[in-house]
Amino acid sequence: MTKIKYTLLTLLISCMPVASQNTRVEKDIYNLQTGFLGIWFNHEHRLLNQISLRTEIGFDMGFRGCSDCTTTYAIAPVINLEPRWYYNINKRTAKNQQTNNSANFITLQIHCYPNWFVISNHDNVFVSNQIALIPKWGIRRNIGNTNFNYEAGIGIGRKFYLDENFSDTTADLHLRIGYTFK
Repeated sequence: MTKIKYTLLTLLISCMPVASQNTRVEKDIYNLQTGFLGIWFNHEHRLLNQISLRTEIGFDMGFRGCSDCTTTYAIAPVINLEPRWYYNINKRTAKNQQTNNSANFITLQIHCYPNWFVISNHDNVFVSNQIALIPKWGIRRNIGNTNFNYEAGIGIGRKFYLDENFSDTTADLHLRIGYTFK
């Protein structure tokens, strides 16, 4: 009889909800973010408890200048796809901190710069069709108890120029502030 009691007690304890097992990224969130050189709209969809798929469309900006030439600026569309692993979301929830996909993350960012159009102050400015694969580490946090957030990330990867059959090493550093729509 005691074995049955211990077995039932073990089953009961194992079926009890544990906070770290129930912690997960949000099912669907939408963000509008801006940074030093761009503006982006993104959607994150939960795939697993700690993994989401982020799709993003926006505009990256750049400029070039020299002492004896006119400064050139350009704004070009960009499409991003990145699976994100929020590896410390359980730890943040255990401390009763608001998550809202607000945690440290590791991702493989896939940038696509299509040669659709470029807005520039000079004629004949274009962006080559290119895809970049960049493994990144990042951090995302809410600002207080609001829907405003900030995000920072850094990574080094490879950029492939599709029209020229050429690749090069690239780095990505992003600093953004945004608003989450639920």
